[in-house]
Amino acid sequence: MEVFADFCDEMQERICKAAEELDGDTTATFCKDEFTRPGGRGCTRVLQGGRLLEKAAVNVSVLSGTLTPERAQAMRQRGRDGVDAIGGQPYAAAALSLVFHPRSPHVPTLRADVRLFAIDGGDGGGWYGGGCDLTPNYLEEQDIVGFHSHWRDVCAKHDTKGSDGIYRHCKAHCDEYFYIPARGEHRGTGGIFFDDAHTLEAIGGPSSGADDMQAVDAFTRDVAENLLPSWEPIVARRRGTPVTDAEREWQCRRRGRYIEFNLLNDRGVRFGLVNAPPPGQKDVPLPRMESIMVSAPPEVRWTYVGDADNRRPEGDREEQMLEVLRNPRDWIPN
Repeated sequence: MEVFADFCDEMQERICKAAEELDGDTTATFCKDEFTRPGGRGCTRVLQGGRLLEKAAVNVSVLSGTLTPERAQAMRQRGRDGVDAIGGQPYAAAALSLVFHPRSPHVPTLRADVRLFAIDGGDGGGWYGGGCDLTPNYLEEQDIVGFHSHWRDVCAKHDTKGSDGIYRHCKAHCDEYFYIPARGEHRGTGGIFFDDAHTLEAIGGPSSGADDMQAVDAFTRDVAENLLPSWEPIVARRRGTPVTDAEREWQCRRRGRYIEFNLLNDRGVRFGLVNAPPPGQKDVPLPRMESIMVSAPPEVRWTYVGDADNRRPEGDREEQMLEVLRNPRDWIPN
């Protein structure tokens, strides 16, 4: 676990440095908030008020503890057979996560993570997960196809069968996971997402035999290396596009959906919140809410316009975006 945790630390430093250079505002830099507490350590780094990045967060967390029954049951339901459904097993986890909220509504939000989770008595060393996805406000097919093509190529490097099985699996999982049932919308236009992976075969790839865990580890690290490169071409094309007040309003309303998903559906946020102690139990530390909620955009609007009008956006471009969010596309046909 410590080897992967060290990798997360290294990638955090590299990503923050690259993001500062990409932003271009020498006065906007990432703060560094390191913490240690019973059961873990971490580092939250945030840039606010940049030229490109209105808010960007890059987090590392290294945790250990005991599985609650609720968490154990949820993991069992996702096929982790080594987990005891009654809870109580010790666990360890390390993760790197980021979310970049651009100032311009023409540059999509980027969210990504890589992680390793292990329990005593688990499946030979634990399970890897991660991914990278895009949340645009306006439909620019060139951007979305290019983003998906980048991740298809990353996945293909690890698919010795010569197919795109890993990409297809992870793309479908991303569409399935980032969905807001109460809205009937997907949060964005997807990308890749994988979870509970201790073999490449589990995420649509080939069997690597005795080297299964090493192969998943290599894939996960390659995902981390490609987070910014998958997004930078879009930034180069869109960051200078003029912005109207109506476009800014639309961006802030769409950010509301981002918050809704995080609070209602995101497993990582819920995992952070479920460990809060009951009222009056002073010997258990409170969750670090600032770190849990750091992915929230800096400005959000829930403008009430009535149900009928809320389903009818301001113009054709907004309607085009909503249509794709309601009916995800296969951006790279077979």
